[in-house]
Amino acid sequence: MPTNYQKLTLKLEEISRLGGIMGILHWDQEVIMPSGAAESRAKQMGALAGIIHEKSTDPEIGSLLEKISQENSFNSFEECNINEARRQYELETKLPKNLVMELAELSSKGHQIWVKARSENRFSDFVPVLTQLIELKKRWAEYVFPKLKAYDANIDIYERGTTMSDITPVFETLKKELIPLIRDIQLSDYNPESSFLKGKFSVAKQEELGRRISEEMGFAFNCGRMDVSVHPFCGGSHPTDVRITTRYRNDNFIESLYAVIHETGHGLYEQGRMKEGRDLPASEALTMGIHESQSLFWERMIAQSLAFCNSYLPLIKETFPKNFRDVSAEQLYEAVNTSEASYIRVEADEVTYPMHVILRYEIEKGLFDDSIEINSLPELWNSKMKEYLGIEPPNDTLGVLQDTHWSGAAFGYFPSYTLGAIYASQFYQTLLADKPQLEKIIESGNLAIIREWLKQKIHKKGRLLSVPDLVKEVTGEGLNPTVFLKYLKQKYRKIYRLN
Repeated sequence: MPTNYQKLTLKLEEISRLGGIMGILHWDQEVIMPSGAAESRAKQMGALAGIIHEKSTDPEIGSLLEKISQENSFNSFEECNINEARRQYELETKLPKNLVMELAELSSKGHQIWVKARSENRFSDFVPVLTQLIELKKRWAEYVFPKLKAYDANIDIYERGTTMSDITPVFETLKKELIPLIRDIQLSDYNPESSFLKGKFSVAKQEELGRRISEEMGFAFNCGRMDVSVHPFCGGSHPTDVRITTRYRNDNFIESLYAVIHETGHGLYEQGRMKEGRDLPASEALTMGIHESQSLFWERMIAQSLAFCNSYLPLIKETFPKNFRDVSAEQLYEAVNTSEASYIRVEADEVTYPMHVILRYEIEKGLFDDSIEINSLPELWNSKMKEYLGIEPPNDTLGVLQDTHWSGAAFGYFPSYTLGAIYASQFYQTLLADKPQLEKIIESGNLAIIREWLKQKIHKKGRLLSVPDLVKEVTGEGLNPTVFLKYLKQKYRKIYRLN
């Protein structure tokens, strides 16, 4: 006869598999769904969200959790599943089904409205659905975390246990240090030569190059695939079905290549999860900040290193001989690390990127505490861009409409990107200490050593540890923005001859 714990895991596995189906619907919507299917897809996703909510709030789960609370002798993996199930059950049972369905359907519709508004540079067309989504997420917050401020409740979904009181001081530290660094770079007399990154690059060759590097990083294409989307992302349904995307430009192969590397970092985290109980909560990725640390670790610390440029320049020359015939590894390194203020977040370099995140964080805070009017967003956005980066977007497509997150009600997500960058720099510092010959390892092309280190230290840990405990276990300290700032200053002051 199955135990109460076994009965619980059967229910958790079913919910996980239904969530996997939702993941495939999301991927399909972003990648290959015909535009005419938007309305029916929204209804499908709303219906599925309702079913998942019903399964997640099944009173039998509550009964099993109550019985299990009277038992003991569970191991750490089982304890984690029980605690995660209890947390999720308590959250789900606080929500009325109609609100869950309304959010799912409006998010799907919102995505299509945003795509059109962005393409037509009409922020006013997006305002009504954005207003509705914010109101729904405020209502959602009142149900699930009544003791938290509405924006803190939204942050908690992505960065559990993290609030504005934790994030704001960190971001203020970054602003204080990075705005002067950005201005120093802009005033520098030295500009890295990067003309060879411009030209005409075959999309077919870009695909081939990206796939090969992704494979050498360790992405298993028999358990994943790579496609094209408006906004690069990593999705799918399971560690055996991980789907990454990029986007291509004929005049710029670096953007697509580094998007592939970034999303492969996410994909390796998913594919590297523990083998046991992959449909159970304990095996899942920890938070979006930790997830982002893995993609940024590969993109920024590894793929933008001089050692990586030394290793992969021959392949790049072979792929695009006309552009790279006389280019050295040092020139490639400086070119891919060029720091220049950009309108678009996903095209930003690692020095300016945090300012894009901080801008969005400050705006979201204002939207949720009602200190910012939605109609004022374009002007506010542009003024903050001017203050932080010294540039002003010429239109809303390149400004306030550029990100997909708000159309899907993903408020509170943006801080994860910069928290991830900080964690990545700390993990990298630890890896360097563990493997002093890291540069030679990268130059040799043996990326498996790095992948396995991350897999053992982070990927396989799932949710067995909290973020502070995981970071301390790996690095010996908690979140430390000074490590990130030191990394940026040393690297970019050298590149731009500021020392």
